[in-house]
Amino acid sequence: MKILTHTFFSLFAAASLGVVTAGCSKEDHTVPPLPGSGDTSKVEIVPGKIFDWEAARTSIADYTDMVLIYGGGTQRYIKDWESDRLQSYVTYTDVNGYKKWFFDAFLFIEFADYGAGSASVTYCTGYRDPSTQKYLNSATKADWERLARYYFKTGKNILALDALVGQSAQTLGKPSHPRQVIISLPEPIRNLNCDNSSSSTTYWGEIDGRQLDFSKTADRVEAVRWYIDYVRALFDNADLKNVELAGFYWLAEHATQSTDILDPISKYLHTMNYSFNWIPYFNAAGYAKWKSFGFDYAFLQPNYFFNDATPLSQLEQSCQMAATADMAMEMEFDDNALARNGRSYKLRNYMDAFRRYRVWNDRPIAYYQGNNTVHSLRTSASSEDVALYHEFGEFVTTRPYRVGR
Repeated sequence: MKILTHTFFSLFAAASLGVVTAGCSKEDHTVPPLPGSGDTSKVEIVPGKIFDWEAARTSIADYTDMVLIYGGGTQRYIKDWESDRLQSYVTYTDVNGYKKWFFDAFLFIEFADYGAGSASVTYCTGYRDPSTQKYLNSATKADWERLARYYFKTGKNILALDALVGQSAQTLGKPSHPRQVIISLPEPIRNLNCDNSSSSTTYWGEIDGRQLDFSKTADRVEAVRWYIDYVRALFDNADLKNVELAGFYWLAEHATQSTDILDPISKYLHTMNYSFNWIPYFNAAGYAKWKSFGFDYAFLQPNYFFNDATPLSQLEQSCQMAATADMAMEMEFDDNALARNGRSYKLRNYMDAFRRYRVWNDRPIAYYQGNNTVHSLRTSASSEDVALYHEFGEFVTTRPYRVGR
């Protein structure tokens, strides 16, 4: 059976820009421009340096509800996450006008950069340019740097999130549980092109004047450690006050390409009390061995939402598989959940199954939402969409697993 992962559907949605935008209601959802220190031009990477805010941490961060925030690829119709859009994820206002904190963790994620004016690269093995169906070349060090800097643009993305959390705390009070940021780790792909095993393994670039060779496990690990240190330095440079860098996410959704490098990466993260996160697809190779790879959080993808022909039994089976493997779960939806697109029933089935199988009660949840479907539902002119938004908002904000967190 061909497995279609959530990143595949994100790629597909990004290639269909004219179909996924939602109408806006007459309500004004704008938020004033936000300040932020996003100058990344003078960031210095010092391997082994522990920042004060890291030294104060005594354990790996705990979070309950992690939403996926896609951005950084040229193909995205959302070029930057700005305050008006992010507000839909920071707070939830119920039908009675009562405002609550919404998601407590934000995974900033991108797996490719393609389309007109792009670098035409992938950050993860196996992705193609939808316009040509040719495998994208592997991202270089310069591509990794550009992606990291994207997250820290002045007044946008992580910096906008930080300011919004601070603004919301003025009315809601400081959240009892910190708002967490998770950053994706590009995969150090062995060859310049995964479809050509004879293509270069020395394409990526240099560290301290030495050209890395991705045929060597140690060099692949070194590249990932460099990226972790770069993101940490960018985070420190931004001087954020209201969000915490809590962990990193492994982009590859199966374990076949990376088993030799996961453990040393995990150990490096754990020296600084960062979590290591993974979201394997349904029945992915190695999914049940997630703990042995060094992951702290693993969320299983049911891959149920994306095709009307996929039976409810696959969602139920996924809940059982996750329970057996002691995994968390991912809830999946995109703008096909809007009333005009006819798949809202699938999102409701997720909420029902997660309650029946006690995921709602007992386990962390990651939320794949295509591009910005939570925002699309919230700002839709359709009463059906707004009703679904409130069903979902209540599902997230009232679940027992959040109590005391």
